Amino acid sequence: TRPRANTAWVSDITYIRTGSGWLHLAAVMDLFSRKIVGWATAPNMPAELVCAALQMAITQPQPPGGLLVHSDRGSQYASDAHRALATRHHLQASMSRKANCWDNAVMERFFLDLKMERVWPNNYANHAEATREVTDYIVGFYNSARLHSKLGYLPPNIYEHQTAKKNLSRFRNNCN
Repeated sequence: TRPRANTAWVSDITYIRTGSGWLHLAAVMDLFSRKIVGWATAPNMPAELVCAALQMAITQPQPPGGLLVHSDRGSQYASDAHRALATRHHLQASMSRKANCWDNAVMERFFLDLKMERVWPNNYANHAEATREVTDYIVGFYNSARLHSKLGYLPPNIYEHQTAKKNLSRFRNNCN
């Protein structure tokens, strides 16, 4: 089980240049562990893009009801489809105040890391190639190997595992 106390998710969209045009990436980050828990790519930015990323996030860690899901004020996040998905899973949607970009700073930092470490050094021929690289970066590096100062210089997967072990140990000690 994943640790969930006092956490929230943050989500946003960015663009990746390819030889066949822009690819849009929507991602959802768990603020507790800085883990990317959901993502989706598409050649355009309909509400379905952010819904697909949120659906992946919901499916993987199965968040508790009431979890805060924060985004900017983009029309995709304000859409009926995105709000209905959040409501159906008992998630609490939250949006930035007008002209306030600071609440999404951790997501913007993830996008910068992705672009500096993987996207900018490469020239992707098409959307499929860029999508494979983004997925490899998230799964194979960012969540499993990239060190985060906020997490005591651990990768998100290791941080979650160690926290869950500590919580289980505390629980067992309290039961004895």
